[in-house]
Formats: sequence, C-alpha cells, structure tokens
Amino acid sequence: MNIASEIAKRLLQIKAIKLSPQKPFTWASGIQSPIYCDNRIVLSHPAVRDFVKDCLVEKSKVFGNFEAIAGVATAGIAHGMLLADALKLPFAYVRSKAKEHGRQNLIEGELPERAKVLVVEDLISTGGSSLAAVDAVRQSGAEVVGVLAIFSYNFEKAHKAFEMANCPLVTLSNYDVLVREALSIKYINLIDVDMLTTWRTKTGGL
Repeated sequence: MNIASEIAKRLLQIKAIKLSPQKPFTWASGIQSPIYCDNRIVLSHPAVRDFVKDCLVEKSKVFGNFEAIAGVATAGIAHGMLLADALKLPFAYVRSKAKEHGRQNLIEGELPERAKVLVVEDLISTGGSSLAAVDAVRQSGAEVVGVLAIFSYNFEKAHKAFEMANCPLVTLSNYDVLVREALSIKYINLIDVDMLTTWRTKTGGL
C-alpha cells in the first residue's frame, strides 16, 4: 500500500483538503491559495481517523526509539494524542506562546527529563510553527528526534528551514502526491495541474 496516495485520496474524499485553482482561498497570511487543508476534519470521520492513526504509527518507526510525543497547538494536539495513545507513550503539547497567567507554561503536560521526543504536527507550510515547537522542546532539555506530520505543501523554504534546524521531517502525504491523486480521480484537469504546480513553486520559494 502506498501510504502517501491513500492519505491524499481519503483527505480529498472527506473534504479535509479542497482544491480550487479557479477561485483561490485566502489564507490568514493573506496569500491567495488554490488549496485549503483542514486535517481537523479527520477527527469527525472514525474510519479515516483510524487509518491516519495507523499510518502515524507506521511512519513513526522511521525515527527509531523515542520516549514521548509532543503535539503542536492547536491542530497537532489531537493527532499527537492519537499516536501517543496507540504507542502508550507520555504526551504533552506545545503552545504557540506561553500563557500569560498561572504558571505561564509554554509546554502543557510533562515530558520525561532528557527524553527523546517526537513532535507531531497536522500540516507543514513554511514550517515556522513546527520549528518553534521543536525549539521549545529542546529548550526544555529534551531531545527532538524529528517532526511527523500528516501533510506538507512541499515548500522549498520549509525543507531548507528543517535542514537548518537539523530536524528530520516525515509526512504521511504531500502536495505533489495530492495533485496526482486529484488528477487521477478527475477532481482537477491538466490545466489545473499546471496552475497548481506553478503556485507551489512560486509561493514555496519566497
């Protein structure tokens, strides 16, 4: 079984990923995008959720031995928890910024001291939020074995950012596979493929 293709197919089926080359979506950053990805929708579909969980378990083996899992807030929390539960490992999550009250935590939950930690994210665009979480986990004294995510836009700047941070990145599926699957089921046509490829290259190289 090709995990990347199967994940892409199922994300399209449940509309966790939508492609609209002719009428682009507007991201929070203001970028006009022909793709919109919301992997939280996976949580509402038990069969797909179980499949994603099983794939996360399988792909996590790439990282060798690790002792805990940290999810990236907010969308990576649920998927990280699914993996941690399946592997029976400790789980914590990393906030985008420390709380302004109470104990002012940046990491919620407990990570074993000097543990090897796998960081789980739902989506990789530029990689900024994921690498901020990686840095927070490292600052806590733990060792990050890498980042595991469901989907990546395959932006060149994200690949470079992970390389500079010396942090391995593995994803269940990615933009290139998604476009191929969308074409094979006639979700898009060849003209759309050209537009989608140009957009990814242009946007991901900024």
